Amino acid sequence: MNPIVLLSVVLGYFCLLLGVAWLTSRRATNDSFFIGNRSSHWLLVAFGMVGTSLSGVTFISVPGAVGRDAFSYFQLVAGHLIGFMVIAFVLLPLYYRLNLTSIYHYLGQRLGTTSYKTGASFFIVSRTFGATARLYLVINILQAAILDRLGVPFWVTTLVILLMILLYTFEGGVKTIVWTDTLQTSCMLIGLLICVYFLLDQMHIGLAESLAAMEQRGLSKILVLESDSRLFVVKQVLAGIFITIAMSGLDQEMMQKNISVRTLADSQKNMVLMALVFTGVVLLFLFLGGLLHLFAAQSGMQETGDKLFAAVVLGHMPAFIQIIFIIALISALFPSADGAITALTSSFCIDLLGLQSHSDWSPEQKKRVRQHVHLGFAALFLALVMGFKWINDPSMIGLILKLAAYTYGPLLGLFAFGILTQRSVRDRWVPWVAFASPALCFAIDANQRALFGSYQLGLEILLLNGALTFGGLWMLSIPKKPHAAL
Repeated sequence: MNPIVLLSVVLGYFCLLLGVAWLTSRRATNDSFFIGNRSSHWLLVAFGMVGTSLSGVTFISVPGAVGRDAFSYFQLVAGHLIGFMVIAFVLLPLYYRLNLTSIYHYLGQRLGTTSYKTGASFFIVSRTFGATARLYLVINILQAAILDRLGVPFWVTTLVILLMILLYTFEGGVKTIVWTDTLQTSCMLIGLLICVYFLLDQMHIGLAESLAAMEQRGLSKILVLESDSRLFVVKQVLAGIFITIAMSGLDQEMMQKNISVRTLADSQKNMVLMALVFTGVVLLFLFLGGLLHLFAAQSGMQETGDKLFAAVVLGHMPAFIQIIFIIALISALFPSADGAITALTSSFCIDLLGLQSHSDWSPEQKKRVRQHVHLGFAALFLALVMGFKWINDPSMIGLILKLAAYTYGPLLGLFAFGILTQRSVRDRWVPWVAFASPALCFAIDANQRALFGSYQLGLEILLLNGALTFGGLWMLSIPKKPHAAL
């Protein structure tokens, strides 16, 4: 299809987002930016969070991985579902009881100021790398589909997209992205359903026939029962539980939207509904992946992995499907990027700069600081996306989960120690434990063949990382003073 037409569609979609941002950000304050004035409707938050949880990685990498791993990714999703229930009924009551704006304030109240700053710092590092890896994946597809044919360099594409995100998040923050995420999730899911329908129609098969064809080719296998496999069902379910607790429940971006809901009960309804919808949507993405591989085999295509979905649509589908794909792809891109840059700005301002504690600063001064931090993160995103372009990893979902295992592990250990024990820590030593745990995990991962033989250590590195952090904190701990109880 003509790249000018596709580019026009992208710009038109962006103008729609700007219109939503203008309507929702009028008279916005720092409270609007950070927690949406605690007035977000739970149903909107739930639906919008589906898009944030899925992101461009799910949209591109999950269907592409079906050819290699079949439907085994659903083992991880089963763990996600359990993890979301833990968030709803263990973590959210804690956050609401303490009336938190930043969830890392809990660490300050429970363990100490240094622990609080350490937890916030690990979130900032984790979310920065995770969000930019997701951003890179989708920009790379847009570059190949549209901008390369127009002679636009990759760095210009990245810069323009980041400027777009800045324009509609700069004022309203959470108050705006609750609405834009809802719009974008709707577009992504509509695009997904249309692509599934069209692939079935193109291959002239029905639902039952397609599932039978996938089973015949070994594409629909879910359970992996070989205990030494990296995809062993027990490992995957446990990893899914703790990945969800760490990357959603201990993540300011995800919880910032939840605690913008007025009451705990509504926030819990939001989390449960989001978990159920998320599970169903991932199943649909896996089914799409099976269809894409059937279509590729039928058409004699050579593309695999992250390149497959775009190659099928842009090379073999009519123009209107290509437009739907591009809109859905952008809709998968923006919720993970806009929420991340907003949450990172919030955490940096509140947790590291102590913006809310500066009573001598005027609201205008605080707003200027927040805006400068927002711009700074946009510049950092640009630099890191260019770094991922240089690395050019063939499967971004594997890279993102690997990064998460190293960077969210200390957060998992810190919160687990605070919630599960009644002990205090020697606060000034906490950063040493938090940095030593992922370093030790890296050494174990690099030498796992010598240590474990044929057993493959995979996503359970996150659990090991959290356990090492927990153990290190216990070694530094002392019996808790009664007046410090939370």
